[in-house]
Amino acid sequence: MRMNEWWGALRERNFRLFFIGETTSQIGTGMAPVAIAFAVLKHGTASDVGFVSSAGFAPVVILILVGGVIADRFSRRVVMLSSDLLRTLSELGLGLWILEASPPLWGFMALAAAVGIGTAFFSPALTGLVPQVVSAGKLLQANALNSLSGSIAWIIGPAIAGIIIAVSSPGWAVLIDGLTYAVSVVCLYMISIEWVPSETVETFLTQLRSGWTEFWSRTWLWVIVVEFSCVNVLIFAPMFVLGPVIAKQSLGGAPAWGFILALQGAGAVLGGLVMLRWNPRRPLFVATIVMVGWLWPLLALAFRAPVLVIGCGGFVAGIGLTIFGTLWTTTMQREIPPEVLSRVSAYDWFGSLVFLPIGIAVVGPIAAACGITATIVGAAILLFTMVGLTLLVPSVVRMRSPAVSPGSLLSSD
Repeated sequence: MRMNEWWGALRERNFRLFFIGETTSQIGTGMAPVAIAFAVLKHGTASDVGFVSSAGFAPVVILILVGGVIADRFSRRVVMLSSDLLRTLSELGLGLWILEASPPLWGFMALAAAVGIGTAFFSPALTGLVPQVVSAGKLLQANALNSLSGSIAWIIGPAIAGIIIAVSSPGWAVLIDGLTYAVSVVCLYMISIEWVPSETVETFLTQLRSGWTEFWSRTWLWVIVVEFSCVNVLIFAPMFVLGPVIAKQSLGGAPAWGFILALQGAGAVLGGLVMLRWNPRRPLFVATIVMVGWLWPLLALAFRAPVLVIGCGGFVAGIGLTIFGTLWTTTMQREIPPEVLSRVSAYDWFGSLVFLPIGIAVVGPIAAACGITATIVGAAILLFTMVGLTLLVPSVVRMRSPAVSPGSLLSSD
């Protein structure tokens, strides 16, 4: 196996430009939460940090379906370029404001909301653009590279932000985040793809309904979205709300929790490397099965296992999460008609995210009423049940990947 075969998608100019821009902006995105949190905490409280995070998250949930329609109606490249331009200006403005003064809470919230608006339009367009910038035979590999770069970015982005904050001001980290979006703008501008507007002009509501029809007509699609919506609540809410509490009480505090998250990130990187060469013949079956790996860190946390045991569980779970994301995105891009792909992707994003804020809000009170251990064990049992129910759906188990050319990717049953 020649190593250059692992990166074959990067030989294609359009994808290479896309990859450079997206990787750079992902590093900035990894820096932003750390930098903004410390900037807010300079004169604010933990609740203020929550308000700013909510201000950035709310527009994504509210506008993601609108973003899907826009991305199918207009050039996806232009939609993404415009979205990143908005995020560039917002982060540059916030960074300068932090350096010059201490922005009021409403200033942080307003600019976080502007970034969220950009994300709401960028994300559905991204799903639709990737098949346009890479050849069909390299699509799985391209998605694996995207997952790999995202995993690496979310490891090094916070680390870079921490170093900058330690030696200077959070404002500089936010400014650099804005510059990373600017790199993405330049790369998207340089991509050369043909866009032909649709000959039929439909109203916004008609396009929204047709996107829903395409989404609902595929059982495998909405079943997996329902599953992952539950997974977000059952995994990420207990892990990232109760995990730090357990770490503080029983594991040695923030360093232990940081070590666990670092191992999870390392697992995500390995998962991306695996998907560069692996093309399972039953992608949704594999994508569903690997989510069982999250039972390890959940149960290890619940029963206060040693840090290394929990970290190894996070490593395995990180591998599974990247495998799931790569296979899921590639399957959608292969199975959904290009003209409605962004709308269907928007329904996927909306369904997957809509219950997460609720899960984050209620997991604390549930743990207070039932106990942390019982809450996490209950989440693990429900997770196992959801995976089992998903595997009872024939279209999930029977979905097949197309054959690949010899020497490009490894395929197996």
